[in-house]
Amino acid sequence: MRKSPPVTPQSTSHPSGGRRYGGGTPLLWRGAPKWAVKVSGTAFFHLLLFFLLAFSPASSFAQYNIDRVLMAGRSALYYEDYVLSMQYFNQAIHAKPYLYEPWFYRAVAKFYLDDFVGAEMDCNEAIRLNPYISNLYDLRGICRIRQQKYDVAADDYTSAIREDPTNQGYWYNRALCRLNGKDYDQANLELDSMMTRWSKSAKVYQLKCEVCLQQKDTAQAEHFLDKSLELDPYDAEAWTVRAMMSLNKKKWRDADKQLTEAIRLRPTVVSNYVNRAMARYNFNNLRGALADYDKAIELDADNFLAHYNRGQLRVQVGDDNRAIDDFDFIISREPQNIMAVYNRALLLERTGDMRGAIRDLSTVIDQFPNFWAGLQLRAQCYRRLGMVNQAELDEFRIFKAQMDKHIGIQPRWSKNKRKEVRKLSDIDLDKYNQLVEEDEPVVEHEYNSAYRGKVQNRAVEDTFMPLYILTFREQANQLSSLKAFDTQVEQLNHATQGPHIAISCSVAPLTEDEASHYFHTIDSLTALIDGASDFAASKHLMVLRAVAYTVVQDYDAAINDLSAYCQTDSTSSVAYWQRAACRTLAGQFAQAEGIEGKLRQQTTLDDYERAIRLNPQNPYILYDRATFHANRKNYAVAIDDYTKAIAMSPQLAEAWYNRGLCHLLNGQWQKGIEDLSKAGELGLYDAYSVIKRHRLKNDAK
Repeated sequence: MRKSPPVTPQSTSHPSGGRRYGGGTPLLWRGAPKWAVKVSGTAFFHLLLFFLLAFSPASSFAQYNIDRVLMAGRSALYYEDYVLSMQYFNQAIHAKPYLYEPWFYRAVAKFYLDDFVGAEMDCNEAIRLNPYISNLYDLRGICRIRQQKYDVAADDYTSAIREDPTNQGYWYNRALCRLNGKDYDQANLELDSMMTRWSKSAKVYQLKCEVCLQQKDTAQAEHFLDKSLELDPYDAEAWTVRAMMSLNKKKWRDADKQLTEAIRLRPTVVSNYVNRAMARYNFNNLRGALADYDKAIELDADNFLAHYNRGQLRVQVGDDNRAIDDFDFIISREPQNIMAVYNRALLLERTGDMRGAIRDLSTVIDQFPNFWAGLQLRAQCYRRLGMVNQAELDEFRIFKAQMDKHIGIQPRWSKNKRKEVRKLSDIDLDKYNQLVEEDEPVVEHEYNSAYRGKVQNRAVEDTFMPLYILTFREQANQLSSLKAFDTQVEQLNHATQGPHIAISCSVAPLTEDEASHYFHTIDSLTALIDGASDFAASKHLMVLRAVAYTVVQDYDAAINDLSAYCQTDSTSSVAYWQRAACRTLAGQFAQAEGIEGKLRQQTTLDDYERAIRLNPQNPYILYDRATFHANRKNYAVAIDDYTKAIAMSPQLAEAWYNRGLCHLLNGQWQKGIEDLSKAGELGLYDAYSVIKRHRLKNDAK
């Protein structure tokens, strides 16, 4: 999946934040000190020559190199190769540590790798170098939010607002930080200002509602929530808040309907499924409740509430063995969870595992020595195993307690009692068979930022499969035995003494060691090219270096090498194909940056056409050209090229997948589903998620 590129900070050209002036010499000597005036003519000439060399061509060349390194790093960042991008930003920081941009972009890479502490430190340095860029405070604020440092995050958004006072997202995030930090009075003041300034923003009223709820003002909370839903009835968070209010009032059916709407709008929020299951349980929709717990666990395999409550429901419907599985999971994560241990002991006794039941009951009794029901059950288990002495010891402890009148009668579990729930922090063995709820209702908020959520855990979206390119690395996920092969690529492998070139789609991001290895490979190839007697002797090395540049996503350098090769060998389809692919990848990044021109698109198409003309039986070139058109929404043209590629290679799963998406986006629903089904059959299992989502959309129409 391709995501939106990181926000580009406002550029300043000098570390001090000042302007750069052309023709530096006049400014240098204006108001010169007295020692400069006394310099002799010859000395003055040498001094002037020194400054010209220092500040003109060499400086420009160095600046150009840093700009190219930054561009390559940002390209790797765009394609989600975060470790590689950090390698580039490290180079830029080492060369020019006074520039804030590489610190900022390295912080972005660290953020997406969940290194929030490291990202915050890089933001600190970037802000020290240039404290006038609002995006720096935004990123640091999000990093601090992820660390639950809400007070200092709010300070960051105050600084961001100072630089960009019209940015509503910054105001919203600051108010949300106040809410999470329980600073309700300040949150109210800021939200009042926002309601005056952005009176049509549903999010502002929803946040105001939550602050009112925290202050126990339910009447005002309902008023603001009604206003929020009136402005935006498609806000999932607002429906979740409405459902929480219904749950508090024990209006179970209303909560069910409201959470259903929230789930329809945002189907990946785990807590909504857990809460809806609780609502359904309370009006005896046990099948629906179990389905919701199943879905919650599918989305979050470690969710405690879902596992625990599903185990309790399975007990009620007589599914004891699978209930044991749920409690096994909870105990494996929390071995001292007494409530889960006791529930498993009851289930093990019921299913005939007496030794397992005795083990769990002993754990409970060790912590609660006067738990008479546990002692009675353990004595029964001992007797069923023929361990009479141990059983009599437990029975004597109970008898002695009865004689001392220290025992209370264990209550029978009535239907009404079974409907009760306990808080997560409530450890009371009398409530062993009650469902569990959070101590406080939780609404999962979505902060307004370009840096949001875990990119690694993203949902499958309608994004085209990547290009087939020449690389030194094998495909990341070999789901089938099909291996991309082309005769001309193999001929090139035989002609060069170097790493084996492969054809690959969707290679894995580079590790730090791999990135270092390929940078070293580029240096070695450069030394060989520079030492060659003539260009003819080194032209194949140029192709290898171009492939290496492609691996490290320095597409401009790869294009330069391939262009030099094409000037001497205009019959190589491989060179034109790889240059077209590099231009496509560079163009996707440029398009996201808003700087791609029609000339770049035309030269890319020219390369694809030459490559196809020179090698008309290569399905991967046709696939790449189709993907180029698909990403520019030329779906009909793309479908034609995908169809030709599939005719040449019917096992090309990516072509089926992309053609299916083109059909869907072009309004041909049935054809799209058929193609995606074929892609799933060939091993691209993401296709099934896309099919399911589009079926739901189609059914809703």
